[in-house]
Amino acid sequence: MRSARRLLFVLGDQLDARMPALDELDRERDAVLMAEVRDESEHVPVHRQRSTLFLAAMRHFALDLIEKGFRVRYVRLDDRANTQSLGSELERAIETLGPARVRMVRPGDHRVDAMIREQADRSGIALDVLEDTSFTCTLDDFDQWASDGRKGLVMEFFYRERRRALDVWVDEDGKPRHGRWNFDEENRKSFKQAPEPHRPYRPRPDAVTREVMELVERTWPGAPGRMESFDWPVTRHEAQRALRDFIDHRLAGFGTYEDAMWAGETVLYHSRLASSLNLKLLHPRECIDAALDAYEEGRAAENDVEGFVRQIIGWREFIRGVYYREGPDYLRRNGLGHHGSLPEFYWTGETEMRCLRDCVDGVLDEAWGHHIPRLMVLGNFALIAGVHPSAINDWFLGMYVDAVDWVTAPNVIGMSQHADHGVVGTKPYAGSAAYINRMSNYCKECRFDPRQRTGDDACPFNTFYWDFLIRHRERFADNRRMALARKNVDRLDDEEQSEIRTRARRLRSDLGIGAISR
Repeated sequence: MRSARRLLFVLGDQLDARMPALDELDRERDAVLMAEVRDESEHVPVHRQRSTLFLAAMRHFALDLIEKGFRVRYVRLDDRANTQSLGSELERAIETLGPARVRMVRPGDHRVDAMIREQADRSGIALDVLEDTSFTCTLDDFDQWASDGRKGLVMEFFYRERRRALDVWVDEDGKPRHGRWNFDEENRKSFKQAPEPHRPYRPRPDAVTREVMELVERTWPGAPGRMESFDWPVTRHEAQRALRDFIDHRLAGFGTYEDAMWAGETVLYHSRLASSLNLKLLHPRECIDAALDAYEEGRAAENDVEGFVRQIIGWREFIRGVYYREGPDYLRRNGLGHHGSLPEFYWTGETEMRCLRDCVDGVLDEAWGHHIPRLMVLGNFALIAGVHPSAINDWFLGMYVDAVDWVTAPNVIGMSQHADHGVVGTKPYAGSAAYINRMSNYCKECRFDPRQRTGDDACPFNTFYWDFLIRHRERFADNRRMALARKNVDRLDDEEQSEIRTRARRLRSDLGIGAISR
């Protein structure tokens, strides 16, 4: 490839054909760099479907750019000269093409951002870092909101502000059009019998994707997860079809049952759109507009649509703002002082606990699961068992197709593990078996008793939950939202507390978690 005036470095989660950075390129004089590198599938153990999704989507995107007349320097994973690092591939491209400037949209990972900045500095080349326009809230707007005399960051208040800013279901005076900002009370129903939701659209891998699947299996034969069911959208067309499928067949029911779980059912009424949003194959505005249109057409109820809108413009963009505002050190936070190891069953699904077995098996099969299994089963167990937050964070980052550092870290370090000193959540999302029993059918055929705290038949969630409350009783002394939990701990006599602590230590030893504090 001949020399280039400017070089745009497009990363694997920046596949937005409408990004302004592309419009600003001269197709004759400028070039695009894209690189598949081993480092990005090896810095944590990565599910083979996640690697496949990123690489297949990248290849399709590059082919689209070439068809549109862009000059693309595309480095394939198995290219002989591939240095297998984004930084060194940028160095090679600079040496070969000799650009005067390099441009990139802000990466969704502090590690990658630092790597590229350092390489540009070593190469002595100007680097322009551009705003990511695939979100509805800029980072400057988030910082302005967060700095506006607030004692803490509360997603609910951010969500209301974004509803006003985007003119979503608000009156002229800025109040909610339907008299309420949220419908949470209507959105906590569980299934009384086996649900029969419409099966989601699952695109079949084409020749490009099949080639990537074979490459990933060959390159990482020992990678976690299973490849057989790979069926994720890898192009914008497929992502748009997945959006239409959700709106037409599962949006009506999404809000009502968004917290429910059922054995063997990973999707239920959920959208499966997060990977397409996070790869930038879809834009959040088109998703919420489609949902709002469905409401106006009478195809979905208020609570279902509001619950979906909240996830897209509320929680998703709030989490992104927190990630950049808190900075790279956020990943090292361990506010509860947990240092336990991640149990082996997170990689195999081999456990007698039915809820954990089913949820892990779903991840191994599909590299996905909806937010309640993530938060209240997989994340909750790691929290109350005392697993180090970075260990469970790395697992979530590598095992889900929609995982990118900006979304994973605040959701896991902050919300799930309460390790960020209360930045994301004012209380830990710690729960006993009672919650799982209420929201699923897992406990009905499990060998453990969801009503017992101690004894060989007691559900480990109960033992660990009460052990967690006992261990951290004083830590949460000033937390008003934990007042009832503390009172419940105080009702336990010394003998029962001792039995709980003893069984929790034995369980941690049996599961390979080991010591949880140092």
